[in-house]
Amino acid sequence: KQWYQRRVRGLSGAKIKVFRHNNMKHLEQILRTSIVMGQPRTRRPWKKIMIVVEGIYSMEGTSCNLPKIVELKNKYKAYLYVDEAHSIGAMGSTGRGICEHYGVNPNDIDILMGTFSKSFGAAGGYIAADKDTIAYLKKESHAHFYSSAMSPPVARQVIASTEAIMGTADAGEGQRRIRQLKDNTRFFRTELQKRGYILFGELDSPVVPLLICSIAKLCAFAKLALQYGLAPVVVGFPATPILGARARFCLSASHTREQLSWMIDLIERLEPELSLKLSSRHKAK
Repeated sequence: KQWYQRRVRGLSGAKIKVFRHNNMKHLEQILRTSIVMGQPRTRRPWKKIMIVVEGIYSMEGTSCNLPKIVELKNKYKAYLYVDEAHSIGAMGSTGRGICEHYGVNPNDIDILMGTFSKSFGAAGGYIAADKDTIAYLKKESHAHFYSSAMSPPVARQVIASTEAIMGTADAGEGQRRIRQLKDNTRFFRTELQKRGYILFGELDSPVVPLLICSIAKLCAFAKLALQYGLAPVVVGFPATPILGARARFCLSASHTREQLSWMIDLIERLEPELSLKLSSRHKAK
């Protein structure tokens, strides 16, 4: 079972408790136990309990069960922090992220965080919360007052990307890109799965992890693919389970069908040497 091993380092002074990947029963069990038992030694009640999740999990390609998480958050009077690095600009009918995808009111999320380095093609990121939270972060966050301001070209790129996603600069452009991204994702996933590769994640998730398992094969795949002009992101232990090494593809609306077909053909070319087809259905054939 996949455990959360990221997003837990920067919460200074907080007691970290992890729950199994997208396991809502385990999350509720941890919430109930934490409320009943209180803090270690003193048994005093916790001042705050915060649930931290990702919109789309960067190593899994799956989306969080946001409606159920919001239900548990309200039930146990907790706070909710959602990292939308991979979902903003990619999920939802108009690209507004995981909240739009599930039809959840953004006001039910206490802190929404995202990056400008993926769907926006720029640098930096954002945090959306109530006025008091933002004022506190501006005052106390080292990342805020020890960093320089965003450069004008980067800021302009963020604005232009936002206008494109929303369709304000060119009517219908945002909708076209969202549809294209969904088509690209479904094509890439279904073609690889038909050929016998094991992929993680959901059909419409633009994060496509290809299971390789072996660290040795992972390194060889990265090296050989680069020689042919493909630079995949490869991830192994401890970011994944020790036998869960994988190559991660993050698809874009700008990818053409020819480019995606070339990537698939390249993976097929490397398969005989690396034995990447791990699906039992493929072996049965």
